[in-house]
Amino acid sequence: MGRSKGGAWRTRFGFYVVAIGSACGLGNLWRFPYVLGENGGGAFVLLYVLIAFILGAPLLIGELVLGKSLRESVIPATKTLEKKSQLPLRWAGRFAVLMSIVVLSYYSVIAGWVIHFIVQFALGLFSTKESIADGLSVLMGSGGLQWALTSVHLLIVLVVVGKGVQEGLERWISSIMPLFAILVSVLVYRSLSLPSTPDVLRFLFYPDFSKLTLQSLIHAVGHVLFTLSVGFGTLVTFGSYMRDEDHAPTAGFRVAVVDTLVSLGVGLLVFPIAFQASNTPLTDPGLLFEVLPKFLLEIPGGVIFGLVFFISLYLAALNASIGLFEAIVANFKSIGGRQQSRAAASWQAGGLVLILSLFPSLSSTVFRNWRGGLIENIDSFLVNWLLPISALGLLYAIIKGMGFKSLEENFVDRERPVSEVMFSHWVLLVKWVVPAIILTGLVLQVIGLFL
Repeated sequence: MGRSKGGAWRTRFGFYVVAIGSACGLGNLWRFPYVLGENGGGAFVLLYVLIAFILGAPLLIGELVLGKSLRESVIPATKTLEKKSQLPLRWAGRFAVLMSIVVLSYYSVIAGWVIHFIVQFALGLFSTKESIADGLSVLMGSGGLQWALTSVHLLIVLVVVGKGVQEGLERWISSIMPLFAILVSVLVYRSLSLPSTPDVLRFLFYPDFSKLTLQSLIHAVGHVLFTLSVGFGTLVTFGSYMRDEDHAPTAGFRVAVVDTLVSLGVGLLVFPIAFQASNTPLTDPGLLFEVLPKFLLEIPGGVIFGLVFFISLYLAALNASIGLFEAIVANFKSIGGRQQSRAAASWQAGGLVLILSLFPSLSSTVFRNWRGGLIENIDSFLVNWLLPISALGLLYAIIKGMGFKSLEENFVDRERPVSEVMFSHWVLLVKWVVPAIILTGLVLQVIGLFL
């Protein structure tokens, strides 16, 4: 299958900024500190880094190789592999896209919260600051407001993705990624100037393995998959847009490295503020939106600092949402075995995600008595249970569907002798090590439920 018009990256840099932009979203800025706080800090950081390179990078490379070799998004790609191997593999592609749709439905609600705080801090520059301190309570008291903000976010995403890869996805993220990097760098510098920094560095980088639990392994696996966008089929779609001369394994490894560094940098951004504000780590997903705004109002220039922070947070959320939505639309275009326009597929996918987002939007009102919180339960179930299964299913489809010879042809670049060595290590990891880690993590998580 050849590339359609507008279906290829214009430059190698364009691929990198979109792939990294998709990875460096709310998973880094919102979810990582919360998961890190739950699992005790430094020991989990070490576990997370190991999992990122032993498991995350090989899986990421596998999805890129699949997309680049077949020039198809994940549903038609797994369908092709099923015909080739005569094995039931298409379920893996369908399950991955379903994961993308459900995750984007609640992810967009969180992005809507960020829009709300951007508006509140912007208004705080010219009027009273009381509305900022009460921002989260206002949101939690109005499911309609949350759904409206979600609609705004999804409309922005739909407009960008509806224009296509070159005109929308690549051009937009290439423009805002440098701004995002600058804003985050400024914020990290500002955070590290707080008195709580020594305690934060000790918390983040001094490993206390006694704080790890039976669930810590699967929490690290799930978060690595979530933040790298592995298991959603997103990277299969991105791989299908790669140019012939691009080397997918090298690109995948570089994206994994940058994403891991960003996650660690975000810890240095968020935790000094959290420690200074409450002297406790971010163990509650809502703490970022509850404690942080109140703390910022107490420091000089806090309103400006807060505005910049939430703009950065939204740019991260927007990048990741665009990546997820692009993968959904690419698969919707071929639903039913027929090709339809990008615009039509975008509106269909956007409408479906918006309808599903109604449930997490009402999590604090209609579903407020849900034990543990509806959004938190959805996030935990999807990321810690279903996403590892989805990643394992895609890996099975890649290994069994493509076969050793095809994988070697699409992995090894004869002009890069090191790629032959990389391939032998990669095969060992994806055939034995990666499945063993995921299955062990799932088993330990089940055991932890009964202890």
